[in-house]
Amino acid sequence: MRRFSSRVLQARPPLLSARAPLLPLFRSLRAPTKTIRPPSPFSYSPTRFCSYRMCRSRRDGPSGSTNTPSREVLPTNVKPVHYDLTLEPNFDNFTYDGTVVIDLQVAEDTNFVSLNSHEIDIHSAVVSAKGSVIESKPEISLNKDEQTATIKFSQALAAGSDAQLKLTFTGTLNDQMAGFYRSSYQQNGETKYIASSQMEPTDARRAFPCFDEPALKAKFTVTLVADKSMTCLGNMDVASETDVQGGAKKAVKFNTSPLMSTYLVAFIVGHLNHIETTNFRVPIRVYATPDQDIEHGRFSLELAAKTLAFYEKAFDSEFPLPKMDMVAVPDFSAGAMENWGLITYRIVDVLLDEKTSGASRKERIAETVQHELAHQWFGNLVTMDFWDGLWLNEGFATWMSWYSCNAFYPEWKVWQTYVIDSLQGALSLDSLRSSHPIEVPVQRADDINQIFDAISYSKGSSVLRMISKYLGEDVFLQGIRNYLRKHAYGNTQTGDLWAALADVSGKPVQTVMDIWTKNVGFPVISVTENAASSSIQLKQNRFLRTGDVRPEEDTTLYPVILGLRTKEGVNEGVMLTEREKEFQVPDLDFYKLNADHSSIYRTSYTPERLKKLGEAAKEGHLTVEDRAGMIADSGALAASGYQRTSGLLSLVQGLDAESEFVVWNEMLTRIGTLRAAWMFEDGQTKDALKAFHRSLVSAKAHELGWEFSENDGHVLQQFKALMFGSAGSAGDPVIVKAAQDMFERFAAGDIAAIHPNIRGSVFNIVLKNGGAKEYDIVLGRFRSAPTSDEKTTALRCLGVAEDPALIQRTLNLALSDEVKNQDIYMPLGGLGRHPEGIKARWAWMQSNWDTLDKSLSAALSILSAVVQLTTASFSSDAQLKEVQDFFATKDTKGFDRALSQSQDAIRAKINWLQRDRADVETWLSNNRYLQSKL
Repeated sequence: MRRFSSRVLQARPPLLSARAPLLPLFRSLRAPTKTIRPPSPFSYSPTRFCSYRMCRSRRDGPSGSTNTPSREVLPTNVKPVHYDLTLEPNFDNFTYDGTVVIDLQVAEDTNFVSLNSHEIDIHSAVVSAKGSVIESKPEISLNKDEQTATIKFSQALAAGSDAQLKLTFTGTLNDQMAGFYRSSYQQNGETKYIASSQMEPTDARRAFPCFDEPALKAKFTVTLVADKSMTCLGNMDVASETDVQGGAKKAVKFNTSPLMSTYLVAFIVGHLNHIETTNFRVPIRVYATPDQDIEHGRFSLELAAKTLAFYEKAFDSEFPLPKMDMVAVPDFSAGAMENWGLITYRIVDVLLDEKTSGASRKERIAETVQHELAHQWFGNLVTMDFWDGLWLNEGFATWMSWYSCNAFYPEWKVWQTYVIDSLQGALSLDSLRSSHPIEVPVQRADDINQIFDAISYSKGSSVLRMISKYLGEDVFLQGIRNYLRKHAYGNTQTGDLWAALADVSGKPVQTVMDIWTKNVGFPVISVTENAASSSIQLKQNRFLRTGDVRPEEDTTLYPVILGLRTKEGVNEGVMLTEREKEFQVPDLDFYKLNADHSSIYRTSYTPERLKKLGEAAKEGHLTVEDRAGMIADSGALAASGYQRTSGLLSLVQGLDAESEFVVWNEMLTRIGTLRAAWMFEDGQTKDALKAFHRSLVSAKAHELGWEFSENDGHVLQQFKALMFGSAGSAGDPVIVKAAQDMFERFAAGDIAAIHPNIRGSVFNIVLKNGGAKEYDIVLGRFRSAPTSDEKTTALRCLGVAEDPALIQRTLNLALSDEVKNQDIYMPLGGLGRHPEGIKARWAWMQSNWDTLDKSLSAALSILSAVVQLTTASFSSDAQLKEVQDFFATKDTKGFDRALSQSQDAIRAKINWLQRDRADVETWLSNNRYLQSKL
């Protein structure tokens, strides 16, 4: 699935709409690109036929396999080879009838077959061998906790033979966005439906009985039976279409797929329009429901054609399927899903109206499309052996989307943005005690669901970025080509990737990289200087945002690729592998560690060195990535107690002449993080922080302006939007008045009065400074806007309104029929901008917990998102205790990791405030933003 940007626990303010993986909360509170549709959590109980939990260690894995004996997996007595699946959805009662015939290879003498099945009513089973039925009515037993069906028969199948299992069943077209489900849209005031699918990670078992593990690849021949007027889509192209049921319906049979995992199987039935391009070797189409303007898929369509051609060359491997379909699905919990040959998307992440959408939306869609297409090779062609290798799929697809986006749109400067986006998202989550390794042991389904996060996506891609710099990009890509060629249509472990990279580079890749993938966290490098020897002494320790690392948590010594920048250039080869070591530098007058911030660590300099680096930045000796990363490090180190927050404030204040968008973005992120942590402090201090924020941004915002022309480049458009929104949120009177004037014209019918780049900022400003009148206008736009992009922008902004009555309207809206479950986090997000909204949101969640738990269920990572949203904004011991007390009596399976991370984030803010409350007040007073307190 698609990656997300997850920096909510760092309290990142919604300054810029960039990338987003829900998964787990998204930067700018935008939709996730990667979330999950897991099944309900299950627990182990023994069966009388086989220990379902204990079978994994008996299955031969790929080279480097590290099997987990306690993993909940199927027995290994049989292996699926081919599925012949027929499904017939019924839109009248939201059910479907199905038949599946599974060809099996028998690995050992056995009289049973166990496979996955969840919320499916199996009517009959027939077991055949050598073309003859050996059991027409075998015993069928279901285990709901383990989500299995076991077929037991009297005559044993012999090891080495082939067999066949035929099952007939009925399923529900559920409304949980999981398995084979229904998705609704409005057309001429009437609710219409399509049937779509979402199988990752463990929901193919909701759609049809199957061996639902990524290593159990098989071929699939799918037939869909539907009304003649409906479009039927599958992973493959159509083999035949025949009339059935006396011509009342049609049966669409698709060609047999290559070997693939069950989580990549997909099918869609419904009324759909499409556009097509033949600019690639095989046809590519974009589909959407009739309520959407299908021409808005043109950008994604043409980009897909160029990207597939680019990837074929980059990987030296042809796309192996006969077509590529991309579908905008009205109800979709993720941002997108990489089903082989049939990628599904949220509408807003594939359809683009360039006249009414801003630059950030276009960039988001480009990276989403390129991410999913990268999966067609990395994940689909070559698949991780089990879910602890999820990062192999998601980390690489994330890295590749940035790589290809940079190749296609170099003017977007996406690698600069990477430093403040994916890298900081990874470091933010991994600085919590409740983080997890990139390769995290997975035993249960609810474990799987919760690792679709910034570690698998962002830290995974950051590790790959680091190793690509270490090896050289050309060498890295050649290793990837060799890896794909060797393991095509198979499954791998992380060690297989390291072996391919080591073979092509001659470097000890596995020795270096295993430490990064198998251990949680990352180091902070403390720097001291020795002028006499022109050297620097470096020491590494575990970094925690809470600033309270215990000795037993600080045992890992990371191989840190230092990236030492001096006047002579960048030395990528120097590495710190010990706890502490001295390094020579050519000249102490200028040096900087972690050039371009391509390695995964924070750097703690002395105040004197930090001041010199600030001067070096002004003199142009540091790259954009260096400057942005230095600010990010300073902000994180201040929040965790390694440095004083006053130092961060002085650093940011001294960079007010900065000219680069990415650097300003990170500066404002850190100020936003500080203001969010101080959210519940006294009004005088908060007003002083707001005044500092305003003084920092106003001049630059006025200089750039908020008029947009065709000559504005992609980055400049985002820069103008960033500064306008930031200054407006800080109360700049000129910008507040400009926003109100634009909004007034907009409300009078001049929709073009607000440029798409600043639509959200204008809505936020007028809602913060207005009342019910403005609220009703923005709410009306949510209800009537012609594009999903405009609708979701309005929905996200409503929570900014601070009037108690309007806060309640926003909370009521979140659970109304007007807001789809996939979007419930959107109206809740804006409430985090003010204390009363945060408190009301928490009270709302508590009073509506039973409803939320039922409608979202722990099977949806959206519930994790809601839990994080409603808790992570707190910053006091009393508030933390409220959270702990409330969830102490709740079943937290499916979101326990998210809850722990949220509580860690609260603790980090508590510690930060205790350490630096007085320090911040003193700095604000000394700089005349705060009147002396009596």
